Amino acid sequence: MNLPNKLTILRIILVPIMVIIPFLGIQGDVLGIPISCIIINIIFIAASITDKLDGYIARKRNEITTFGKFADPLADKILVLAAMMMLVEMDRLPAWIPIVVIAREFMVSGYRLIAVEKGGKVIAASVWGKLKTVTQMIAIILAFIDTNTYGAFINQAITGFSLVLNIVTTAVMTVSVIATIFSGYDYLKKRKRII
Repeated sequence: MNLPNKLTILRIILVPIMVIIPFLGIQGDVLGIPISCIIINIIFIAASITDKLDGYIARKRNEITTFGKFADPLADKILVLAAMMMLVEMDRLPAWIPIVVIAREFMVSGYRLIAVEKGGKVIAASVWGKLKTVTQMIAIILAFIDTNTYGAFINQAITGFSLVLNIVTTAVMTVSVIATIFSGYDYLKKRKRII
């Protein structure tokens, strides 16, 4: 097994470790941010870095494998959706956001299966797809730092840094949802002949 595939497996292994952190009963905070959320963020950032590293190394060393083509996007989806579900559980993210992400991923994955069956080629990610990935990662990192609920600044009295953080987190998360919808639409539009 080559290094890129090992990094992909590491990313998958980091997900359950990240998920159990809230159940360990870690107490305390740093600058108002719970230590458990800081640990989760460190794990999430490390896993996100492996996502960039495995693709870079695979292309540079010409070690692209069938396993990597299958496991890498799967690992990304598991990581992002696990983090979003944790944020829903913490009452920091409304459930409709991961539902939109899941719906998009199911549609795109279904199309990919049909394309493979019909001998279709893999098409590179669009600008919307790249924007979706980057904004999702940033929004999730910010949401674990922001102790307020998505959009709390609209109807709650928040001041100072908490207000700014909540506005930025909400804005980036909203952009990620819009990019998710448009990247899914763009993917389906480019492959409509498959149907």
